[in-house]
Amino acid sequence: MASSSSDEQQDKYRSYLHGEGENNTKWKFGATPNYDTVNKLFEEGRTKIWPPGSLEEKVQNLVKTWEMEMFHKLSSCDYKSVKLDTYTTSVNGRKPLTIEEKRQIGGGYNNFMQTSLPEELRGYDPAQETADTSHLAFTRAFPRGFALEVIQVYSGPPLIVYKFRHWGYMEGPFKGHAPTGELVEIFGISIVEVDEEMKILKKEFFFDRGELLGGLMKGAKLSGGTDQVALNCPFLSNTG
Repeated sequence: MASSSSDEQQDKYRSYLHGEGENNTKWKFGATPNYDTVNKLFEEGRTKIWPPGSLEEKVQNLVKTWEMEMFHKLSSCDYKSVKLDTYTTSVNGRKPLTIEEKRQIGGGYNNFMQTSLPEELRGYDPAQETADTSHLAFTRAFPRGFALEVIQVYSGPPLIVYKFRHWGYMEGPFKGHAPTGELVEIFGISIVEVDEEMKILKKEFFFDRGELLGGLMKGAKLSGGTDQVALNCPFLSNTG
């Protein structure tokens, strides 16, 4: 599923992915990620099609670009969707984290799955996961990706408030649970503070992690922990 990148390639929904400005970008999995599969999932499953140039389209593309950079760019020096010296992110009212603090807890999915539940009730325990193992767990469960759409924008810049939907099909195992093939989706609210250049200064998320885990842990228990794959799998490295 991987494909080579070139300056002529473009992604309809994400900036700072191709072109001369990314010639020296360090990619987490060694190459530019390919979003063709998840873009197809998005286009087939979205509930809104925003007019070109609308605020909703701009916000949706900004969020997709931000997600791409956070999950796939190895060095924060290559982030172009955020203002590095002021950027923080928080989930469900927890302490805002800088990029370095987020990296210390595993970044990516680990950042979104933080919880105060007792260990025995967590299902997915971010304290026991690394950036690599968390990425593998979720990309294995969603081989076609975990699509994102903005379904409503309540206010525009400089303080953007929007409602989002994330969805995918559980076609791979997750934490010892067999795939169900069923739709798994979550809804949430995000608050984004941006500057005059639409660089993100602060991002807050509010959603129920239990809705995501509930869909991923419905399948029968597998024996032998067979839901792990090699980190260098080219398909997983280009899924997002």
